[in-house]
Amino acid sequence: MAASNRAKLIAKLHSELKKRYSTPPSQPSRPLLEHILYAALLQDAPYELADEGLAKCEQEFFDWNEVRVTTVTELTQVLSGMPDPPKTARRLKDVLQAVFEEFYAFDLDHLKKENLGKAVAKFEAMPAMTPFILSYTVQHGLGGHSIPIDYAAMVIMLATGIASQAEASAGKVPGLERAVPKSKAVEFSALLHEAGVALMADPKDKEARGLLDSVEKGAAEKYDEWEASKKAAIRRVKRRRKAEKESEDTVEGEEAKPAKKSSKPTSDSGAKTKKEAVAKKSESESDEKDTKKASPKKSAKKKATADKAAEAEEADESAAAKKKTSKKTTKKAAGRKLSKRKPR
Repeated sequence: MAASNRAKLIAKLHSELKKRYSTPPSQPSRPLLEHILYAALLQDAPYELADEGLAKCEQEFFDWNEVRVTTVTELTQVLSGMPDPPKTARRLKDVLQAVFEEFYAFDLDHLKKENLGKAVAKFEAMPAMTPFILSYTVQHGLGGHSIPIDYAAMVIMLATGIASQAEASAGKVPGLERAVPKSKAVEFSALLHEAGVALMADPKDKEARGLLDSVEKGAAEKYDEWEASKKAAIRRVKRRRKAEKESEDTVEGEEAKPAKKSSKPTSDSGAKTKKEAVAKKSESESDEKDTKKASPKKSAKKKATADKAAEAEEADESAAAKKKTSKKTTKKAAGRKLSKRKPR
C-alpha cells in the first residue's frame, strides 16, 4: 500500500475511534520496571484488568523478585481475572527473569538518563520482550515516540486494510509513527487498544464492527471471513493432534499386549495338526503297552540273576570259612604233637 493511502486510513481510524470510545485515564508515574510489567499485563487485556492484576501482585508478593521465583501455577491463581491467566503469568515471569539476567537488579530508572537508542537495544535483545511491551515501555517509560500494537489492535489494522497479512505477522505497521504525531500517540494507541480488546472479547460487538465498516467498507465481513478461516484452521490442527494421539495410544497398546495365538487354525493346517496329534497319541499308547508287557520278563530275569549272584556269594563265603577252619585245626594238631615229646 502507498504511504499516502495508509496515512489517510490511519487518520480516518483515529477520528472514528474518538467518536466511539473515550480516552482512558492517563497512566500514573511509575518506575521503569513497573511500566514494563504493566505492559506485560495490558497486552490483549482491558485497562481495568491490567490495573487489577498489577495491584494484586503488589499485594500478594513481598517484592518483584518473589514474583520472579514463584511458580506459574501460583501466579496464574493471582491473575485469575485476566482474559488468559496462564499466558499472562508466563509472560510476566519471563519478562522479570529477562530483566534480572540482563541487569541483576530491578531498579532500571538509570536507563532514563541514558541514550534512548542504547536502552531500546538492551530491551530488544531480551527474548521475552514482545513488540507491544517494548513500544509501551518506550512510550510511557522512556518518553520516546512509539505506538504499541498488540494482537487485538493488529486485527483492526488488518481488517481495515491498513496492514497487510505479512506486516501483521511481523507485528509492525510501517509508517504508523509518521502518520500519528507524538503529541497524539498516547491517545491514539489507548483508543485503538480499547477497540481491539472489545472486538476480541466479542466478535459481534456492534461498536467495534461499526468502527471497521466506517474506516473501510466491508471490513466487518472481511473480519468475519478471516475469523472463520482461523477457527477452521484451529479445528484442523486439533483434529490432527487428536488423531496422532489416538494412533500413538493404539500402537502403545498393541505393543504392551502379548501376542495371542489363533484359536481357529486354517483348514489345511488344522487337519495336519489333528493327524499328527492322533499319530503321536497312538505311538505313545503302543509304547506304554510294550513297556507293560516287557516289564514282567525283565523283572524275572533280574530276579534270577540276583539269585545266582547270591548263591555264588554264599558258596564263596562257605569255601572261605572251611579253609579258615582247616588252617586252625592244622595249627592245633601241630601244637599237640610238640607238647607230647619229652625232653632228652
